[in-house]
Amino acid sequence: MKHKIKKLLSKRPFQKKEPDETLQQAIQNIPRITNETVAEHREEVLSGARKFIYPLQHSAHRIVLISVGIFVMLAVGFFVYCLLALYKFDSTSTFIYRVTQVLPFPVAKAGSSFVAYENYLFELRHYIHYYQTQEKVDFNGESGKEQLAAFRKVALQEVVDEAYIKQLAKTNNISVTDQEVRNQVDLLRTQNRLGSSDTVLEDVLKEFWGWTIDDFKRELKKQLLAQKVVSSLDTETHARAQDVLNQIKTGGDFATLAKQYSEDANTKDNGGDYGFAIEQTNRDLPPQVVASIFSMQPGQTSELVETPLGLELIKVREVDGNRVRASHIFFAFKPLANYLESLKKEHKPLLLINP
Repeated sequence: MKHKIKKLLSKRPFQKKEPDETLQQAIQNIPRITNETVAEHREEVLSGARKFIYPLQHSAHRIVLISVGIFVMLAVGFFVYCLLALYKFDSTSTFIYRVTQVLPFPVAKAGSSFVAYENYLFELRHYIHYYQTQEKVDFNGESGKEQLAAFRKVALQEVVDEAYIKQLAKTNNISVTDQEVRNQVDLLRTQNRLGSSDTVLEDVLKEFWGWTIDDFKRELKKQLLAQKVVSSLDTETHARAQDVLNQIKTGGDFATLAKQYSEDANTKDNGGDYGFAIEQTNRDLPPQVVASIFSMQPGQTSELVETPLGLELIKVREVDGNRVRASHIFFAFKPLANYLESLKKEHKPLLLINP
């Protein structure tokens, strides 16, 4: 047995090369690079790297194309959804309203101006909010649907008229500044028409109309612009009122002139007497009139006071503590529609929805 083992061990199946010999062979296998072969070897190395780089570049390109394709599909889908929601299903949802605040979808064209769908929803949504929360109207019922259809027509007419008013304002260089809006808000506050604080006002606006304070100021600015436009264009009413004021200043009797010229059928026969004592918080009179009344002494007559409906001359007759008795002569502005009709005939509005 020992003899066999010795015999097996004496056989050498392979002969391990010495380290120096292995190194020498490896060196001999390295290609020799000369000035003549350097370009060839560089191309060989680069071609070996390209087979790894090109697939990566191709994959990145495909990822970009796929991402862009998905984004375009989503954008188109979103756009189509918005078009259907607005022009087919007449959606008034908060989401769609927010979309129209960002994307200028048109609801009509008034002359050369497009009317923003957002303006229409702004008007319509506060109608809906009020009648749902305060009057408990069910707009899913038969009568509710009829009422909503009527609201839609009113809201659309309002925003189309607003567009024409802006055109008249631009033509006649009429504008309303933010300061004028703030002054109007301050006037309403002094007469306690807006609650005791911003918090109270904000709560009331939200509860009744679904508005913020900024929404309220937006509506107020729109009303002030309409008032300034009709006041500027109605020169006949201004001339008539100024003539009566001149007569008063030259000794004319206020009560007699009221009976002759006032367009307030409820007071003219009484010489313009309001018929009740007026307090500073009275909400039956325009705020401009109340402010004028409480700025005068008994016997004084005001200059022309402009209100949303017309011009007024006011005479304070008696002051009793916080209550005042007064008379007025009222000159009504011509309806704003008179000035809009000519524009509408010349540039007929185009409605993009059928309310």
